[in-house]
Amino acid sequence: MCSLPYSLDFKSIQPTFYLFSDKYNCKRRSSGGSSDSGPHTILYQEYSDVAINREIQRQQGKELGTEEEGLRDEGSDGTPSPSNLSPSSSFRSSRGSAFALWQDIPDVRTSGQLDNFSNEERKLQEAKFELVTSEASYIRSLTIAVDHFMLSQELTDCLGAQDRQWLFSKLPEVKDVSERFLQDLEHRLEEDILRFDVCDIVLNHCPALRRVYLPYVTNQAYQEQTYQRLLHDNPRFPSILARLEEDPICQRLPLTSFLILPFQRITRLKMLVENILKRTTPGSRDEDTATKAFNELKKIIKECNCSVQSMKRMEELIHLNKKIHFEGKIFPLISQSRWLVKHGELLEVDTQTMSISGSKLKIPTKPVYLHLFNDMTFSHTWKFMVFVHAKIGELKVKDISQKLQGISGFIFHLQLCEGQQLKHQILLKSHTESGKQRWITAMFPSDPREDIEQASENDDIAQVQCIKSYQAQEHDELTLEKADILHAKTITSDGWVEGIRLSDGERGWFPKTYVEEITSRSARLRNLRENIRIKCVTQKLEGED
Repeated sequence: MCSLPYSLDFKSIQPTFYLFSDKYNCKRRSSGGSSDSGPHTILYQEYSDVAINREIQRQQGKELGTEEEGLRDEGSDGTPSPSNLSPSSSFRSSRGSAFALWQDIPDVRTSGQLDNFSNEERKLQEAKFELVTSEASYIRSLTIAVDHFMLSQELTDCLGAQDRQWLFSKLPEVKDVSERFLQDLEHRLEEDILRFDVCDIVLNHCPALRRVYLPYVTNQAYQEQTYQRLLHDNPRFPSILARLEEDPICQRLPLTSFLILPFQRITRLKMLVENILKRTTPGSRDEDTATKAFNELKKIIKECNCSVQSMKRMEELIHLNKKIHFEGKIFPLISQSRWLVKHGELLEVDTQTMSISGSKLKIPTKPVYLHLFNDMTFSHTWKFMVFVHAKIGELKVKDISQKLQGISGFIFHLQLCEGQQLKHQILLKSHTESGKQRWITAMFPSDPREDIEQASENDDIAQVQCIKSYQAQEHDELTLEKADILHAKTITSDGWVEGIRLSDGERGWFPKTYVEEITSRSARLRNLRENIRIKCVTQKLEGED
């Protein structure tokens, strides 16, 4: 065991930047109420941007020193080569201050043991160390959110109790749970700086993380609505908020970037554990522990997403129920098991009344609005008067764009049946290729897991990577986070991609401008290989449980 000759704030690596303990970086000044924020204070928002950009480079095969070329131990000046380090740890911030590395800690450098570590073992320890340092950076940003914004007396005075609750939710509880989590991580480092593990600590803290993250993330919709309403309806709020955001402690970051931190952190924490899992020895006890931690974090994220989704779905059904009317009957639209899959306006092609004017074929069209649910589809006029509906399993659709000469646009034929009997048929026209493809895919979705799970390590499937976060605007779209890797299943001529995310098998559409093709074949194969390994160990553990 190697004892640390310095306190847990890691002040001995101060030339790089303060890492641990908010008490050294985020004390509130008694005069101004803001925190000391020196030039080396790294907030989580900056760490996250830089770390994810580095991960994007690694996954595209653009990092310094590829696996195929081998890794160097040291540069000519005796300093560690960047290619040695964990891809998400070896970087400098945009402000020029270096993020600390595990192998830069004095006790590690002077232990005489570093040369006994293989390159993969170094990468593993760097990945573990990044989880700890990023948690410290996260708490630093949370402290600003709570102490500087939430506890601001001026801001409190201009907000009602309910607005304040909706705006900040359980942020103090999130901070308290995270601080206890970091304390255990720091204690583990103190015990053995050379051979420490973190995944068992992550696993032990998952119940507490779930307890605070689930209600906070679920409240996010109300949080956003409250923030926008306060900006427009509370005359004091914008000016007070602007003054708080101008404080140097915020480093020119808005309140919204602090409020969204918990959702970003739980997602990032899963990615950090995933990076550790990729580097653990196959079949080892460490792999089992990392897999369990990874699975638990996935469950928390899935539960958070489902909670948000369920709330939005029910609100949407209640809203639609007030607008949609059925001819001559009452239809129970609101149901816990029903949700909206896709909706929008198309053009109905009327081939019965088409005519020839001069040398041109005139085919009249009229607007029709479709609502597609997971179990039903409704077709109605713009007044939302339903004239036909059918169960989702009794739909038939055929792409016939190439078969109708003289009709411009993208056409598909939709049949609505009742049992074996044809109930209604309609020719529908979309103005774009993606519009047509998205409706056909929504009506007849395939299982996305089949495309990914049937791929072997040697299959070279088309991959794209998210380079800019995207928030889904419609039900059939996929929300993307930077560094997400997706199998590009369909790319339309008007710039939309239907993709399947490798990490969770979620499928949806997104604009092509938000992703970048992974052109390196070796990078694509490595990404697929890592994904298959994680799926295998996860399924094995689930089978044992």
